[in-house]
Amino acid sequence: MPSIYYQIALGRVGVAMAKPSGFRADQPLAPDLSADRSIHRGGPSSTSPRRDIVFVVNPRGANGRTGKEWKKLLPYLRSRLGRDCNICESLTSGPSHAIDITREAIREGADAVVAVGGDGTLHEVVNGFFWDGKPVANNEREVAHPTALGLIPLGTGSDFARTFGWKNDPHEAIERIAKGLRSRIDVGVISREHGELHYFINVADIHLSAKAGYYASRYKRFGNLCYVLGALQAFVGHRNEDLRIRVNGGEWEVYSQVTALCIGNAKYFGGGMKITPNAHPCNGNLEVVILQDFKWYDFILKLHKLYKGTHLSVKNVSSRSVQSIEVEHLSGGGSIYIQSDGEHLGFLPRKICNIPAAIELIC
Repeated sequence: MPSIYYQIALGRVGVAMAKPSGFRADQPLAPDLSADRSIHRGGPSSTSPRRDIVFVVNPRGANGRTGKEWKKLLPYLRSRLGRDCNICESLTSGPSHAIDITREAIREGADAVVAVGGDGTLHEVVNGFFWDGKPVANNEREVAHPTALGLIPLGTGSDFARTFGWKNDPHEAIERIAKGLRSRIDVGVISREHGELHYFINVADIHLSAKAGYYASRYKRFGNLCYVLGALQAFVGHRNEDLRIRVNGGEWEVYSQVTALCIGNAKYFGGGMKITPNAHPCNGNLEVVILQDFKWYDFILKLHKLYKGTHLSVKNVSSRSVQSIEVEHLSGGGSIYIQSDGEHLGFLPRKICNIPAAIELIC
């Protein structure tokens, strides 16, 4: 492995940082779908070479709690994985650093890149799997399999893990990594005309929920309460808006008085809200859920349904399965927020597509 990581498996310590790189892309590239998604690779045998596993840690996540919990976890990580793996620790220093670390690790032939933290760190690591509209290539000429994505949830929100029924337990996550079972999962990609591509693994959302997420990022120090505080602030001055939508390249449709539009590759967002209950990252589709003409009191009265995922039967809520969706503000204004995996991306218009079987996930 390169010297951009702390090599901690064998007591070696080499410190350097990943080279910074820009993030620009033009067109998404879907991988070969002929292979089965399920890839049952167990842990390494006595004759297998040691695996290089890069752990990308945001030490400042959850108000510094992620860094503290990571330090406590390291002894168990060494004892469980150190015999068969080179454990490569890389601490992020700021926004987008995890993207650079991930790209460098894949190019250098890492067996897996593991996001340690919340959905924000996972989101950056997923974006690091792509460059210039294509999956990042391994520089090694002969590789047994591509670099896999792993997750140890330690941050404020671990909504992606909920779709798989994973507990917020780092020791269970380490056991998954030790077993080494993999499955191919889908990734969503968001584009705009003459703009960069942005990838997401969980949920992208538009208008009120995206605005709430934007404000919630200011209150991370309050834990999951940040989502409630963000929603309260987003409601101030909020207006439902008319949107134009085109699904799978078909005819444009007008949806009036849209409160929120959510596109799920997975099921949960906002600290456990099951917003796209029929979504799953292994089914080759995105689920679109549209809330129309909701008032502030509707959220209070129906909040329990949103968390349970039983809101699809509620009046003014619709759902459909898509491969792609384009969304525009009918009035042409640039004031409708969009975010993905809790990260603010800007404003409409945008196109969102599914890339089937894009990444191998350690599961």
